[in-house]
Amino acid sequence: MQENRVYPGIHKLVNLRGFSDDELKIVNKIGKEWYVTNGGEEINIGGSLYRYILVKPTYNYQEMFNLEREIVVIFNRYKNFEPRTLEVFDHIMKKHSVLRLDKICSIIVSKDHSTRMKISDYLKDNLESQALVPFTYSELLSSYDEFFMRTRFKQCFYSRDLFDFQAPLRKDIYFFGRSDIIHSLVNRQKSHENSGLFGLRRTGKTSIIFGIERALAQTDGKALRIDCQDPSFHMRHWNKALYYISNLFNEQYSLNIRLEEEEKYTEEDASISFEKDLLKIHETLEKKNIVLIFDEIENITFKISPSEHWAHGLDFVFFWQTLRFIFQKRGIFSYIIVGTNPMCVEIASIKGKDNPIFNQIPFEYISNFDVPQTREMVRKLGRLMGLKFDEIIYGKLTEDFGGHPFLIRQVCSVINSLCKLDRPVTVDKALYEKAKDAFKQRNSPYVEMVLNVLTEFYQDEYAMLEYLAAGDLATFQDFANLSHYYTNHLLGYGIIEKPGDTYNFKMESVKEFLLDKNKYKKTGLTKEEMIKEVSERRNILEPKLRLIVRNQLRAFQGKAQAKESVLNVFGGNRKFELNKFSYEDLFNPNKSEIYFDDLRKIIIKYWDYFKNIFSKDKNKFDMKMQFINEYRIDAHAKAISKEEMDYFRLCIGELESQVEEFS
Repeated sequence: MQENRVYPGIHKLVNLRGFSDDELKIVNKIGKEWYVTNGGEEINIGGSLYRYILVKPTYNYQEMFNLEREIVVIFNRYKNFEPRTLEVFDHIMKKHSVLRLDKICSIIVSKDHSTRMKISDYLKDNLESQALVPFTYSELLSSYDEFFMRTRFKQCFYSRDLFDFQAPLRKDIYFFGRSDIIHSLVNRQKSHENSGLFGLRRTGKTSIIFGIERALAQTDGKALRIDCQDPSFHMRHWNKALYYISNLFNEQYSLNIRLEEEEKYTEEDASISFEKDLLKIHETLEKKNIVLIFDEIENITFKISPSEHWAHGLDFVFFWQTLRFIFQKRGIFSYIIVGTNPMCVEIASIKGKDNPIFNQIPFEYISNFDVPQTREMVRKLGRLMGLKFDEIIYGKLTEDFGGHPFLIRQVCSVINSLCKLDRPVTVDKALYEKAKDAFKQRNSPYVEMVLNVLTEFYQDEYAMLEYLAAGDLATFQDFANLSHYYTNHLLGYGIIEKPGDTYNFKMESVKEFLLDKNKYKKTGLTKEEMIKEVSERRNILEPKLRLIVRNQLRAFQGKAQAKESVLNVFGGNRKFELNKFSYEDLFNPNKSEIYFDDLRKIIIKYWDYFKNIFSKDKNKFDMKMQFINEYRIDAHAKAISKEEMDYFRLCIGELESQVEEFS
């Protein structure tokens, strides 16, 4: 017998007074698979009354769904199930220790026979909802085998992809690994200190903001998130932006304060009006601390804002002069700036004026997950979906994706899609490598999106990564020696690391992405490498050209005439042999023999149909196609010099770009 193993049953002290006879029968049946620990009191939600019990998962449920804490079971006695019933869970959560109850799963027992369908519809619109496992009174009162409840749990858990969350997480149900940073920022705000937080795309910045708002709501703070990417904010000049903030606070918290008129927020008096409004808000909130959170700060940052007055005017200077002045004078609010680019606190002056927040706001980068954090997230979500990960996989995920939580979740989503419904399934190294390859082929835009902050704002640092990926450590080190700023961002974002005297990639997926993207830029190729590249790029380009030729001719001429036009390019026996094929099969390399140079001839003959795709210069296109064909890699291919290889790259690179844009 194993110690601490949970067995089915009902605790002798459970108080079930107030439960109907049918409900008592249901509790007894539940007690045959779960351990009933508590019979809760009646809960009143908008005049509707509900009862609940708490149950502890037994061994089977612990193993199959990774459930360890107690589960809430709600009894809905009404013939119609309403979404407001779910508010009962929040009331129950407040009555018990947060460490006692499982926040990811709850059970609903309802008299409404359509409850299951209604909950399914609800979950489609509320992706962050906990797993809701519905049963009806009639189901649990009728006789059923011992696997009935387990089967329902499988249906509810295994059908959802809990890894595939695209939007920021507003709730803490599926929020992992960021509690420390939230507590740190909240504690700073309690001490009336300002903070900055920066990170790559999809590192959870906005989810952290929502976490800060939740944490402050439970204390004496009031947070206001200002989304700087909203045009209604960043398109306003600095003085009107201040009015926007005070008005937004008034509306969000329904304070009904009579604020200063917008007309009083002139450039001369905006600071005075904003100070008055903040004092009114502070008094109305019973002097609770106000926290202004500026999300996507880049949108009001000099040089890079999409609005001209922030990017090239002095709006940034005047805006932060005002906030800093009132902050120091009154001490009734603090602020957090959040974004991808810390330029706003790194540059000392703007158009000859001092930057008001240069070296004034302590900031940090969002750290990527370490192995324990990756394990916590992946193991918890995976087990709920019937995926059991081998221990080695957590380290692989962390190393390959640098602990970037979004990328980790996306590759785990691919793993989920590869697994059949017959679960639980063990995710071993072979399955992981298969999913990783599939992710690489389908989801490289995710990695590119993560690097967007470098390509957009720090092009030198991006070039450094390309050198590092290619193994050119000397050039990378030359940049690093010029200024520590070159490596500060790369280290801060967690893309690279420096465990000793040398730098290397912390995110292997970024290295692989850059190598793949720049694989045709490598210099000093051997003869074999040249042959391989020429063959590979021709073989990739040719089927795309076939598709373009087929579609363009058919679009302009119709299928019958298009076939005749293709045949007219050829003469004698070839025309006779090709005539037996359908139009589509003419372009099928497994059936007909139309070659690379044939495609060139067709395009040149009917140039008007193709000139907007390739070039206005027909002769230039013709010359490049002939050169590429001349260096085809077959038994008769000639040797290729370095100069010829450079010209081949120029020719095919332009065609690849044109074909890619068209397709």
